[in-house]
Amino acid sequence: MIVTLTPNPSIDRTVLVENLLPGEVNRAVSSRIDPGGKGVNVAHALIRNGHPARAVLPLGGPDGELLARLLQNAGVPFDAVPIAGTTRTNIAIVDPAGVTTKVNEPGPELSPDEVERLGKAVDGATGPVVLCGSLPPGTDDSFLAGMIARHPGRVAVDTSGAPLAAAVAAKPWLIKPNREELSELTGRELPTLRAVVDSARELIAGGIGVVVVSLGSDGALWVDSDDIHHARATVTGPRSTVGAGDCLLAGVLSALTAGGDPATALNRGVAWGAAAVALPGSAVPGPEDIAAVAVTSTPEPDLNTVLTG
Repeated sequence: MIVTLTPNPSIDRTVLVENLLPGEVNRAVSSRIDPGGKGVNVAHALIRNGHPARAVLPLGGPDGELLARLLQNAGVPFDAVPIAGTTRTNIAIVDPAGVTTKVNEPGPELSPDEVERLGKAVDGATGPVVLCGSLPPGTDDSFLAGMIARHPGRVAVDTSGAPLAAAVAAKPWLIKPNREELSELTGRELPTLRAVVDSARELIAGGIGVVVVSLGSDGALWVDSDDIHHARATVTGPRSTVGAGDCLLAGVLSALTAGGDPATALNRGVAWGAAAVALPGSAVPGPEDIAAVAVTSTPEPDLNTVLTG
């Protein structure tokens, strides 16, 4: 079973507007709420597609109770660590073309005891552990690195900024940055596939097992010590990009835990991510959504390709 840890989960509220006008009164066409947070999305996508998973997350206050009900309604098994603060709400404003404007709350500050109990809640995991998302205010940037040290098996990481740099230094099995996060991590501009591959190889030389880079409309790239693989899918009628990278990671992990090779894993991840973009809010795709996605892939991409996503 895959266990995900989301230190700073959220309720994701998505509002559809005809045309976002800053400084004006904007009337919503529709709205929805979903359980949110990167690790929550990964677990949700896995469960929706028949792969055993469990989410670990801190919950507090009325919004924490609501998030627990949303997870229960979605059929996502979870272990909640009670906290004194209130779980945050993130707002995404989406127009009919799928352009998304996000407003993310910082989340509650966790006490040292709450942070320790959150880490211990993952102890005993026998399968891959997935560490995802931002850290709550006041949590040390080394928290995820400490979790990697406590779980010497397969640990995947999807975060950003200083927590990502600290986690990389602890040498996890797999990381899934997007292009901007990889650029910040390595201090390089990444205008082409070649630049992305070179940056990923630098991390692999430093001890990372696999680097999967999400590239927006340019698809995604898998790099390990032996393989390079690029895959992409065209999405017609995009509705929301929220959670698409999380679904990509979930698809990759579902294939790898079933014994799939890198090409199979990346292709599945891109299919899951593309299917998520065609859905509203933070909704995760099911088998029927994924089956409608056509993925093209190659182990020999043109590394001079200029990236646009």
